[in-house]
Amino acid sequence: MEPETSADLPPMLPGIFTPPPYDRNPPRLLGGYCPGCRKYLFPAPRYCPACLEPTEKTNLGSEGTLYSFTVVRTKPPLGLPQPYSVGYVDLPGSGLRVFSLLDPEAIDRLRIGRPLRLAAGFLGHDGRGSSRWRPYFTPLKNQL
Repeated sequence: MEPETSADLPPMLPGIFTPPPYDRNPPRLLGGYCPGCRKYLFPAPRYCPACLEPTEKTNLGSEGTLYSFTVVRTKPPLGLPQPYSVGYVDLPGSGLRVFSLLDPEAIDRLRIGRPLRLAAGFLGHDGRGSSRWRPYFTPLKNQL
C-alpha cells in the first residue's frame, strides 16, 4: 500500500538529500564542507576525516555527469527493480565523485559523460517491507 502523501514516507537514509515535496524545488544532495581543509564530503561526517575539525552542512546540488556505471541483472536487494544500475557521478563545483543508484527506467539511455539530474522516488523498501524515498540520478530530458 502506497502512503497517502510523500510527506508520510521517510527517506531510506536521512540527511543525504532534501526531503519532499519537490513541486517547487528538485531534490538536492546534502553533504559536508570542511572549512579547514576546504574540501567537500559526502555523506556529511560530523568531523573531517583529514583534520578532525567539525564540518558544515552544505547543499551539493542536483546535477552531475556520469563517470562510470554498471547494470546489475541479478536479484536486487531491498526490493529494487530488476535490472537496476549504479554508478559514479561527478558533481560540479565540489570535486566530489559519488556512488549512486541510477534511474531504473533509463538504463538504455545511460552513457559515460552524460549529464544527469538528481531525482527521488519510491524505490524498493527498507528491508522490512516498508517503502522509502530513495535518491537516484537520471539523464537530463534534453539529453535523450
